[in-house]
Amino acid sequence: MGSLEGRVAVITGGGRGLGREHALLFAAEGAKVVVNDLGGSAEGGGSDVSAAQSVVDEITALGGEAVANGDSVTDWEGARRLIATAIDTFGDLHILVNNAGILRDRLLVNMSEDEFDSVINVHLKGTFAVTRHAAEYWRAEAKKGVEIDRSLINTSSGSGLHGNPGQTNYGAAKAGIAAMTQIASKELERYHVRANCIAPVARTRLTEATPGLGQVMTETIGSDFDSWHPANISPLVALLASEKCEFTGHAFRVMGGEVGLYQGWTVVDQVESDSRWTVEGLAAATKHMPAKAESKVSGKHAEKAKANRGE
Repeated sequence: MGSLEGRVAVITGGGRGLGREHALLFAAEGAKVVVNDLGGSAEGGGSDVSAAQSVVDEITALGGEAVANGDSVTDWEGARRLIATAIDTFGDLHILVNNAGILRDRLLVNMSEDEFDSVINVHLKGTFAVTRHAAEYWRAEAKKGVEIDRSLINTSSGSGLHGNPGQTNYGAAKAGIAAMTQIASKELERYHVRANCIAPVARTRLTEATPGLGQVMTETIGSDFDSWHPANISPLVALLASEKCEFTGHAFRVMGGEVGLYQGWTVVDQVESDSRWTVEGLAAATKHMPAKAESKVSGKHAEKAKANRGE
């Protein structure tokens, strides 16, 4: 029996890349899956439900249970319909994986209002909208006395947790998702919901467009272990979705065979005064602090990608 046997999952952005791999593994582990995908371009244009349907067809051909949904996560009623699809089709909802996303990279000084708004809309609002409707259902079930483990898994990014030039919109959205996850873990605990997020690094149509990563990510194709393959991310997501998992409120970095646990914002130095600081006094007291903030990412592949970008 699989680790997700009998559990019902909604996976957004499930038609391609990471979402597709999540859906296939979830079904293999026994979950009933709602594969959501608008079927748009990497920049967010267009729609085509066949992206989601093709994954459903793969799952059903292997004897699993799945249904496609083509609603946009940015549409409030569409997000409501997505959650209703799981409940109406499979009778419950145990797992929500927020994975849908687009990229519209641009340096800050060149970024348009639409480029900022569209990325925030899909990543941040989309995560909120679907989670909001799922949480409403979970609260109602808890009030009925139903005590079943529920799992919310959001998708953040190193761009949001470390910062990546050219991705003000994407990084801001992903940082917001990490914060939203922590808040959800506190608010939804009473409804038997655990909330975690992942910061994945893998070869997808979005990351292949990131400067400095495209060439590096092709180097392991055909090797015994393709460390950039998106399927490497899915086992962690399945673990977080399983009923026996106890993790909540965490952010995990995952890439290839590496899984790391983030500690979050931590005060590492401080100065104190018994009275209000003067500007001059505070300048003198903080002189020992580093002038430039640094964000460290461990792992051999991360270091190689940084070197390739000339960092």
